[in-house]
Amino acid sequence: MTSAPVLSPVADDLFQLHLPLPFALNRVNVYLARGDDGWTIFDTGLNTRAARDVWTAALAALGITLRDVRQIVLTHSHPDHFGLAGWLQDQAGAEPPPVRLSPQEDRQAHQVWDDLPRSGAASERLLLACGMPPAMAAEVAQGVVTTGAMTLPHPLRRELIQAGDELRIGRRRFQAIHAPGHSDGQLIFYDPDDQLLLCGDQVLLKITPNIGRWPDFQPDPLGRFLESLRQLEMLEVRLALPGHKALITDWRGRVNELQAHHAARLERTLAAVRGGATVYEAGQQIFDGGDAFSTHEWRFAMAETLAHLEYLEQRGRVRREEDAVWRFWPA
Repeated sequence: MTSAPVLSPVADDLFQLHLPLPFALNRVNVYLARGDDGWTIFDTGLNTRAARDVWTAALAALGITLRDVRQIVLTHSHPDHFGLAGWLQDQAGAEPPPVRLSPQEDRQAHQVWDDLPRSGAASERLLLACGMPPAMAAEVAQGVVTTGAMTLPHPLRRELIQAGDELRIGRRRFQAIHAPGHSDGQLIFYDPDDQLLLCGDQVLLKITPNIGRWPDFQPDPLGRFLESLRQLEMLEVRLALPGHKALITDWRGRVNELQAHHAARLERTLAAVRGGATVYEAGQQIFDGGDAFSTHEWRFAMAETLAHLEYLEQRGRVRREEDAVWRFWPA
């Protein structure tokens, strides 16, 4: 028997739904907005039986079906946000709602999730260059393929949203804002009249968004993330609705905490390569408790360590020796 969905009103005509994830980060938040001519879904969760059951129960609790959904809007194409988009379309019948996302995230979804063997191999090559032990790198690569399978079926009807576009949903008008770093083309959605922000994974409470350097992604994700935070700090935000964890009521305070976190992490990264280190060796020093990490968690730790090293490299503070395995040194 499926337990009652965790479905909560968070603002007028706007609901938050908790969906389970099979990871250490065990929940993703998705949102449903009621409009004059139907509903909008923001993000979808990962395609697991448990998440599908929650969706079914949540729609029943709202007294609607997927035929009442006019659009599915994705902040970004990471599997926990993209994964059920195709299934939701399939369940909607003969006239499925469009899945709408940014051009960059649409390309990324095709590039990463349409060819899982290629994506797994690319991840393994990157992790080997980072100095991860071969057996662990192979296991992580298989995890990419396994997780990617939980994005099937892929949505067939897709439409693009550009930064600066406006989405009108009932009385609300959401402005699409490009918020890169966590993902190259992530869009977040701001209602200036209500000072309400659907902030995706750009700003989270309790945890820091993963800012990782992944295969096929644009360089310097941390630099782009920090620049995005500088711009987002200026927004007047009464309430932010994140992709994970709790609602955010002190927007500027949390943005400032993330900025301070990465400033400290950059100094710790610099110290970790003082005598020369691979990305894997640096990560072991940077992440307390890394010995207890699962291979899935090490994948994210490596990507984040590399992003910080690349940030320092591009600003002349470290140098990289490139061979089969990269080694970083103070500049």
